[in-house]
Amino acid sequence: MSASLYVGLMTGTSADGIDACLASFPENRPVEHANLQRPFGDALRERILAVCRADATLADAATLDIELADASASAVTELLSRAGIAAADVRAIGSHGQTVLHRPEGSAPTTIQLGDPHRLAVLTGIDTVADFRRADVAAGGEGAPLAPAFHAQVFAAEAERRAVVNLGGIANVTLLRPGEPVLGFDTGPANVLLDAWIGRQQVERFDAEGAWAAGGQVVAGLLERMCADPWFQRPPPKSTGRELFHAGWLDAHLTHTDPQPAPRDVQATLAELTARTVAEGIQQAGRVDRVLVCGGGAYNPDLLARLQRRLDGPPVETTAEYGIAPNHVEAMAFAWLARQRIAERPGNCPSVTGASRDLILGSLIRAPGVAKG
Repeated sequence: MSASLYVGLMTGTSADGIDACLASFPENRPVEHANLQRPFGDALRERILAVCRADATLADAATLDIELADASASAVTELLSRAGIAAADVRAIGSHGQTVLHRPEGSAPTTIQLGDPHRLAVLTGIDTVADFRRADVAAGGEGAPLAPAFHAQVFAAEAERRAVVNLGGIANVTLLRPGEPVLGFDTGPANVLLDAWIGRQQVERFDAEGAWAAGGQVVAGLLERMCADPWFQRPPPKSTGRELFHAGWLDAHLTHTDPQPAPRDVQATLAELTARTVAEGIQQAGRVDRVLVCGGGAYNPDLLARLQRRLDGPPVETTAEYGIAPNHVEAMAFAWLARQRIAERPGNCPSVTGASRDLILGSLIRAPGVAKG
C-alpha cells in the first residue's frame, strides 16, 4: 500500500461542481496522477444556492450535507477508477466542502462547509480530512484564503516577485516576495456575479470565454458605485463570499443607475470590477514581476485581458505554464493540506489569515474498519 497518494476535493463559491485530483508530493513538489471535473446538476446547484440564502432551514442544510457527501464520494470513486488506483492505496482525502456561510468577523465568527466527511469516509473507505477553516477562525483568523500556503510551495521563485490570482467565484490574491512573509487576501467578486447576471439574462451558467462581456461597454457610474462599497476599502486580512456579493448586491447598485444600462454592458462592467479590484489588490504590495492566474476565470480571455490592461506591466499568465492546470490548483491545494494534517504540520499562513499562530488545519475522520499508521 502506498502512503503517498492524496485526493483533493474542491467545491467553490461558484457552486458549479466538484473538482477532484489525485496527487503525490515527493520532496514537497506536486505530481498530479489524475483529475476530474464533475458539474453539479441544475437541481443540486439550486439547492446549494438556496441554502446560502437567509431563509434556508436547518433541515435543508442537513439534506444538502448528505447529498454533497454522496456526490463527493462518487467523484472520488470515478477519479480512482480513471487512475487505476485502489482506495486502499490512498492515504487520505482532503475535502474542502461547500461553503454555505462565511462570517469570520463580529462577536460570533464562523464558517460552515457542507459535505459530511464522516459519510465520505464511510462510502470511500478512505481517511478523510475536512473542516479546514474553523481552527483558523477560532484563532482569530479569517479562515480564508487557505491556498496561499500551497501557492508558496509550488509557485514561489527565488529571484522574482510573483502574484498568484485565483479567479473562482470570489477572487483572491497571493503575493510571493523573496525573503518576505506570504501575503494573501480576497479581493472581491469574480465569477459569482458574472455567472449570476448571465444566468438571469440568457439562462447560461457562465459567460464562455467572456465573449458576452467582451462585446459590452463599461458603465463608468455603475463601476464607481460598486467600487465604493466599504468592503473594498478594508485592509487585509480579509475574506468574503456570497453573504455580501450576491445578485441582490448588484441589483441595489443598478437601482441607482440611470438610465438603466444594457444587460451586456452590465456584464462588461462586472468583468471590469473584477479586473480593477484584483489589480488594486496586487498593487498594494508594490511591484510584482509576474502574475499567475488559476481558477475558472483563467479560461476567460476577456477577463485576463482586462487584468493585463489594469496592471500595465507584469505579464499575466496562467498556472498551466508552471505545471498545474488552472482548474486543478485548488483541488490539489486541499490534497496538500490533507497531507499537512496527516504529517501534523501547519497548513495556514497567519500573515494571510490574521490568525494568532501557525495551526494544524482540519479534522481527521478515520474510515471505519481501516487502520493506518
